[in-house]
Amino acid sequence: MASAGGNPLVLPAVLHLRRSDADFTAALRERFRVLDFFSSGEHLPAFLAAAAAAPEPPRAAVVVGGGSVRVDASFLEAVPSLRCVLTTGAGIDHIDLAECARRGVAVANSGEVFSTDVADYAVGLLLDVLRRVSAAERYVRRGSWPVQGDYPFGSKPGGKRVGIIGLGNIGSRVAKRLEALGCIIHYNSRKPKDSVSYKYFPNVHDLAAESDVLIVACALNKATRHIVDKDVLEALGKGGVVINIGRGANIDKAELVIALREGKIAGAGLDVFEHEPKVPAELFSMDNVVLSHHVAVWTEESRSDLRAHTIGNLEAFFSGQPLLTQVDADSLVQ
Repeated sequence: MASAGGNPLVLPAVLHLRRSDADFTAALRERFRVLDFFSSGEHLPAFLAAAAAAPEPPRAAVVVGGGSVRVDASFLEAVPSLRCVLTTGAGIDHIDLAECARRGVAVANSGEVFSTDVADYAVGLLLDVLRRVSAAERYVRRGSWPVQGDYPFGSKPGGKRVGIIGLGNIGSRVAKRLEALGCIIHYNSRKPKDSVSYKYFPNVHDLAAESDVLIVACALNKATRHIVDKDVLEALGKGGVVINIGRGANIDKAELVIALREGKIAGAGLDVFEHEPKVPAELFSMDNVVLSHHVAVWTEESRSDLRAHTIGNLEAFFSGQPLLTQVDADSLVQ
């Protein structure tokens, strides 16, 4: 970029507070002056103080969920020049939306960039648990097949009553995929959806009681923390399966472990955990549990889509245009 007189323009500064692949970082650096926290070697307070003291302090920040950085009052106070925060995930539980609104800071998330991939993954987890794919694969690798005979049969998805918690961008895609497999869809959300014919349950306990499978696809907030608790798991019952592609803290992990250990539910497929990357050790030996490392969002395609989406949001902000996927408290109803 250059001015009319031939002098180079100062690229707009962007705080970069996530670990990114080389292509993502290079694409940002082509367009912005990137202040990269993880390559700085500094502690967060010192990094933010230096950024705020720069002659051209940053007006935008790119962050990620997972607990490494929380965008709260102290964060925003440290860099008062910020007017835009972009998170590279769909969840915004690491961002204080009320405080951002009070300070005039716009917030955007990844929108629907990951929705298709996460929905596919949720179905994959469910099929794996029901048909015992991973467990049977381990059985074969151990050499148990010729010694012990066939591995126990699994169960088909067709005819299963599936209760979805959160019928938003992801939950609605999960529903459509499972409908195609012959599942009967129920759902819970803050209010009924006029656009669907699925049976609505105003509370999760009643949803679980009428479901064979419970899929957690909601955002994490005060109302949904441990929304799947002991009572919900007991309502789901011995033949029930839980799939979580939402947030780890949507499920009471201690009660989930007890329910699995004592046979109060039949199995679980978990891509997210409350204190990542820590996973309850009791789950490792359970063949009826499928585990993955918060990877439902990631495909080669989604990685490039996220890069383009993030740059699009930044360019919209710096050109004075509406953000592509701006979020506020009211927009998170599922």
